[in-house]
Amino acid sequence: LLSTIDKRLDGIKVVLDTANGAAFETAHVVYEALGAEVTVLSDSPDGININDDCGSTHPENLQQKVVELGADVGFAYDGDADRLIVVDEQGRIIDGDRVLCICGKYLKSKGLLATDKITATVMSNIGLHKHLKEYGIGVDVTKVGDRYVLESMRETGSVLGGEQSGHMIFLNYTTTGDGVLSSLQFMKAYLDSGKKLSELRDEIQIYPQALVNARVDNAFKATALEDEEVKKFIADIEAKMEGTGRVLIRPSGTEPLIRVMLEGEDIDEIQGYAKQVATLISDKFGK
Repeated sequence: LLSTIDKRLDGIKVVLDTANGAAFETAHVVYEALGAEVTVLSDSPDGININDDCGSTHPENLQQKVVELGADVGFAYDGDADRLIVVDEQGRIIDGDRVLCICGKYLKSKGLLATDKITATVMSNIGLHKHLKEYGIGVDVTKVGDRYVLESMRETGSVLGGEQSGHMIFLNYTTTGDGVLSSLQFMKAYLDSGKKLSELRDEIQIYPQALVNARVDNAFKATALEDEEVKKFIADIEAKMEGTGRVLIRPSGTEPLIRVMLEGEDIDEIQGYAKQVATLISDKFGK
């Protein structure tokens, strides 16, 4: 891990939430070796408390502690330490989409972004696409799941990929998600910028998302996606948003549900649209 970063962190205040999981004995050692002033949360696993109101899925304690200590940055890992969520000095979340943007721009500025593209999933925010386009960076889009991200990266030659949830793959170093490694690569980009973390965060506009589940008969999950009335209804909504949003519908892999996700500038508007689409689908194809 230390060989992947060539910067010292002397004077940098870092708060780590290790989710009472896999990173509890390693993350702080790495950051202390680099000279950072480290505070660690949730580093007392007992076999039961893993991810229990802590880590990347529950970052509230980390957000509070970063502000309380006046820290520069906070990193939250999940129990198996393959996921990363970042917190800026104001206590605000930087999710996987923003991490991809910040790291992607850094890699391109150093001539290290092979293909000038990153890899993301269909759930990546439209704001990621718009922001990276301004910097001449494209996005290869694949299905949700880190296995699909890796497959796409290998096919296209991309060296950076990930998900909104915080699963990141830096293919120059590893073929799987590693939260501590991801946080070190993020630190390189953050320090190189010379900016406050909040400034880097605010450069990227993330659009509101609304998610509504439509309950359907399993036999009709595929049919619903190809239904002409549903497709026309979605096309009409996208036309109303005039290029400022999108509609994504996809079947759940494990439940009798179709997930309806909308992105746009107005959260109330897209929540209304999402409910309309979900109602249409469940009325036509529900049990």
